[in-house]
Amino acid sequence: MQQTDPSAFQVKRFLRYLREFKLPFFVAVIGMVGYSAVDTFVFAQLQPMIDESLGKNDQAYLRLAAYAIVPLFLLRGLFNFLGTYTLTWIGAQVVMRMRQQLFDKYIHLPVSFHDTQAVGALISKVTYDTEQVANASGKALLTLVREGALVIGLLAVMFYYSWQLSLIFLLIGPLVAVIVSFVSKRFRVVSRNIQQAMGNLTSAVEQAVKGHKVVIMFGGQTIEQKRFEQKNNNNRQQTMKLAVTQILSVSSIQVIASVALAVVLYIASTPGMVEKLSAGVFINVVFCMVMLLKPLKQLTTINNEFQKGMTACVSVFEILDRENEADSGDIKLERAVGKIEFDDVTFTYPGKHSPALTNVSFTAEPGHSVALVGRSGSGKSTISSLLTRFYSPQRGQVRLDDNPLDSIDLKSLRAQFAVVSQNVTLFNDSIANNIAYGAKETVSQAKIEQACKMAHVDEFLGNLPEGIDTVIGENGLMLSGGQRQRIAIARAILADAPILILDEATSALDTESERLIQDALETLQKRCTSIVVAHRLSTIENADTIMVVEQGRIIESGKHQELLEKGGHYAQLHALQFGDN
Repeated sequence: MQQTDPSAFQVKRFLRYLREFKLPFFVAVIGMVGYSAVDTFVFAQLQPMIDESLGKNDQAYLRLAAYAIVPLFLLRGLFNFLGTYTLTWIGAQVVMRMRQQLFDKYIHLPVSFHDTQAVGALISKVTYDTEQVANASGKALLTLVREGALVIGLLAVMFYYSWQLSLIFLLIGPLVAVIVSFVSKRFRVVSRNIQQAMGNLTSAVEQAVKGHKVVIMFGGQTIEQKRFEQKNNNNRQQTMKLAVTQILSVSSIQVIASVALAVVLYIASTPGMVEKLSAGVFINVVFCMVMLLKPLKQLTTINNEFQKGMTACVSVFEILDRENEADSGDIKLERAVGKIEFDDVTFTYPGKHSPALTNVSFTAEPGHSVALVGRSGSGKSTISSLLTRFYSPQRGQVRLDDNPLDSIDLKSLRAQFAVVSQNVTLFNDSIANNIAYGAKETVSQAKIEQACKMAHVDEFLGNLPEGIDTVIGENGLMLSGGQRQRIAIARAILADAPILILDEATSALDTESERLIQDALETLQKRCTSIVVAHRLSTIENADTIMVVEQGRIIESGKHQELLEKGGHYAQLHALQFGDN
């Protein structure tokens, strides 16, 4: 791609969003130019009003002005509504589209991206950054066209009545351009800092609110207050830097304009010029010069909004330009048989130096259950992440039904798995909709109720105000940890996938609930291949194969009784949990 100035490239890319609204934008331009044209026309009437009406006592012109002023301002109001409403509508459309694109991109980016990003910063891009784009596409364009048209109109009136005096005023143009160029660079730098500060601020709030119970239990209020105060103050400092830059730029341009006005007044006072100017012409030219200060100030101010918008565009486009999750597979599976093979697999997480898995090889036959046990951080959950292709191994191969995973269509591949993890994700919806989430087809109420019964969800439905149709709040905040986990298990039961991944699926359950659900899971496991990650060894004693994972390697493999008789690592883990002699 040909190298282009970044700011110019971003402006061009931003303008592509506006191309789809050519007709509304044309209507908006008519409204804004019409608004400025009415103002210019009114200002231009000063000369004839002073020289003709007052100077020559022509009452007819004043009477005509009295009749015309109300219709003129009605027309001005109509133009203002037309321009402002249409541009606001365009800005809202652009932001809605950009937010939708960001959201769509978020849900199609790979897991590796989300694992390294602060949630608050990502939310800030959707809320704050896109709002800056709205200001650039709405407020900034409105001011640019309307005030720009007014400047052109006022200059035209000035040149019409006295081009000599008006020419002096134009000399400030190059100086204004230099100031705007310098200030624009400063605006971009500070705007970028503000966006980062807003992202950090959002992350701090999200972290404190989500971890509220931990904060109050460990007396961390002061820590969180200081953390937020620091980020909040940083955001204030960046905002003040932006304000100072804006104030200095506006003041500088107005001082330059006032110098030009002073020169004009001085030249107008010279004998040769005074003789050429009538009172009406002089007042009209000076009045237009004074009136120019306001639109010049507005045009300088919108540079701030525009640069903030363009900086926000860079931030948004940086996300939109990221590659979606790779999906090179073309094999579409209806329902897998369920044979899983790991062939000499080595995997290292991005940004890490030591591998999470090293030379891992095993086979899970269709309908068999494979249990993974070991210490925390040994690599057990990484195996399930590779199976679902959240990540891909750097060496070796993972196969499903003799097909390499990267040759299988990604959506088709993940449809073969039902996953229940210790970190349950529920949505702010009814229990029924949470259980049926992601179902390939419309699910009957009877099937949902059957899944509820198998997962023992029905045991607590009677205590909820609307039973299975109760909306459970964000991530099921109305429910206990055990209740949330039962709903996740019911979701997996309803999915009836050929492969079941249980990653500490019963960790939040009490002993009685665990026993009941374990029976349901074992019934479910008979119909599918299952990968079970467990710390509680009592839950995997009946597994067809138990593999002990240590520092990313499989160091033992066999059935429960075989491994106990070996007296190796599994036997040691068992002794630690059950107090074996």
